Amino acid sequence: MTPYEIKQNDSVSDDVVWHNSTVTHEDRAKQKNQKPVVLWFTGLSGSGKSTVANAVESKLLSLGKHSYLLDGDNVRHGLNKDLGFSDQDRVENIRRIGEVAKLFVDSGAIVLTAFISPFIADRTQVRELLSEDQFLEVFIDTPLEVCEQRDPKGLYKKARAGEIKHFTGIDSEYQAPINAEIHVKTANKSIEECAEQIVSALITKEYI
Repeated sequence: MTPYEIKQNDSVSDDVVWHNSTVTHEDRAKQKNQKPVVLWFTGLSGSGKSTVANAVESKLLSLGKHSYLLDGDNVRHGLNKDLGFSDQDRVENIRRIGEVAKLFVDSGAIVLTAFISPFIADRTQVRELLSEDQFLEVFIDTPLEVCEQRDPKGLYKKARAGEIKHFTGIDSEYQAPINAEIHVKTANKSIEECAEQIVSALITKEYI
């Protein structure tokens, strides 16, 4: 077992005790005048996750809301720089992000996470870390052929040439959400329209 592999039955030592803070989750949320939640963006590489999430965060800022965007590439520069792209590493990548997102929610923030997160089981595991109303799955639904046409980083071209292994949508499976709370079809929408759809959903669901 490598240092970052954690089995389902691993448990925290009895010597590690949870310390409750005098300032509560409710206190932090009230201070920020919002309902903390994780907006879990999922979709293929090139689908527009990071771009749309950035646009949503900008809109939230303009509304005076407190948010933070956890981007897949950015997190791999630090917290998860020891992980590769095998299925096993992808699982651990999402597990860690789920724990970080949970801390941000406890701080009272609206958390946006932009990760491919290809497996339903892993997204479900993150959902189960949080209260029922603290997780909204945002499916950035873009057809594979559109993602390949965009290919902003040239990754699909490399994957098709065999230069990148375990690439989602090519030689590694992507399991699309079945009942995402917010379903954004980007192929025929502008970034502005996609972001507006998500912010409108947050207003309708009374998070902001």
